[in-house]
Amino acid sequence: MSSSGESNLAIAKTVISAIGSAAAMSMLIHNLPPEVQDYLFFGLRHVFIKFSNQLTMVIDEFDGMVSNEVYESAQIYLGSKLSPDTRRFKISKSEKEKSFNTSMERNEEVTDYYKGHKFKWIWVCKQIQTSRDSFYNPRDINSTLRSEVRSYELMFQRKSKDFVLECYLPYIINAAKLQYLETKTLKIHTMDYENMHDLSEVWTPVSLDHPATFETLALDSEQKDEILMDLDRFVKRKEYYRKVGKAWKRGYLLYGPPGTGKSSLIAAMANYLNFDIYDLELTEVKKNSDLRRLLVATANKSILVVEDIDATIDLQEKLSSRGASPSNDSHEEESKVTLSGLLNFIDGLWSSCGDERIIIFTTNHVEKLDPALLRPGRMDVHIHMSYCTPSGFKLLASNYLGITEHQLFQEIENLIGATAVTPAEVAEKLMKDDEVDIALKGLIDFLHMKEKEHEDIKVEEEENK
Repeated sequence: MSSSGESNLAIAKTVISAIGSAAAMSMLIHNLPPEVQDYLFFGLRHVFIKFSNQLTMVIDEFDGMVSNEVYESAQIYLGSKLSPDTRRFKISKSEKEKSFNTSMERNEEVTDYYKGHKFKWIWVCKQIQTSRDSFYNPRDINSTLRSEVRSYELMFQRKSKDFVLECYLPYIINAAKLQYLETKTLKIHTMDYENMHDLSEVWTPVSLDHPATFETLALDSEQKDEILMDLDRFVKRKEYYRKVGKAWKRGYLLYGPPGTGKSSLIAAMANYLNFDIYDLELTEVKKNSDLRRLLVATANKSILVVEDIDATIDLQEKLSSRGASPSNDSHEEESKVTLSGLLNFIDGLWSSCGDERIIIFTTNHVEKLDPALLRPGRMDVHIHMSYCTPSGFKLLASNYLGITEHQLFQEIENLIGATAVTPAEVAEKLMKDDEVDIALKGLIDFLHMKEKEHEDIKVEEEENK
């Protein structure tokens, strides 16, 4: 064999040997635990980065205890920027959504181009032990109590650093806002107390497809107009709130008997403003600090709701006594929500950690609430949800029966004006039959029955005096 042939054979053997070693190494790494694979992956990548002319920008999911706007914007923006080299990506769609949602898979890369500059993105997800014995910084949600710490790494030429900070990242934030508004589906978020340590998981979202609108609410037109004007004024006053030194938030108290449409009004407000709803169940909250964490975990442009606050916590007796009577067990006292903690949650310094938020309390018994909760700055607008009125009945008849006039309307309106009946009760009777006459006569019979019940109650009260 010629010297040239021997040389080629030696090279081939070397290549085959290297390939075999690489394959063996690949198999070894593949069988390692995921956290060890992540460690090796990040280590090798950092070695290459160190000797390159590229710069890497790390964008953590959280900035201390609050969400990182750059991270959230990148998550939305990159979902539509999957490149041909992408090997894996995630896709989802809820039943109510019209289109598919795509997003990056863990540790995948996406290449983006903007104004002649090339950018490489990697979504980095590190598995972390969740032992409470490990180091945990309560002021930094990226610390190791979480089971997974997420960040984006943005790589670009070192000379492009100023361009990235001044042009590229602002462009991504603005583009993400537009994309979010175009594809947003309303959500209602419920609290998951088991994930209180992880602000990204403490609220669990579900698609909200409530059909209530201001056009369908059985409220007097004057009351509707006042609410709509207040909402419109609120969302347009960002600079005004800043100028007068107030947090950009608004408090509403909805009070009245059960069945008067408080929940429907909340849904109509969410639909009108395109705001998500956060449903806060106070009985699940164990201490004041958890209230603060829940507040900072809510998004801007949202409605935070505490329904039936009078039934949830007896504010005058329980909360006030907690603040006044020291407990012998300091740990037990620490695990209770106090009236002062609730007030600070609504109107304290922590309430300014976010913009364009609405807080709504509902109650069936406004007289049970502590006056401290009701003052302006906490509950700015008090809305009385009353029993059904004649004009409310006409709207319900239009919604449920598709009629605006009928020979029985006058009798029904007279009965409704003299009887305490809720819109929910009227709506239920109108739904009982598709035949208009039968439905209206059924409502009349029901109103006569309610009228007699009220008269019997009055007679009984007179006899007991």
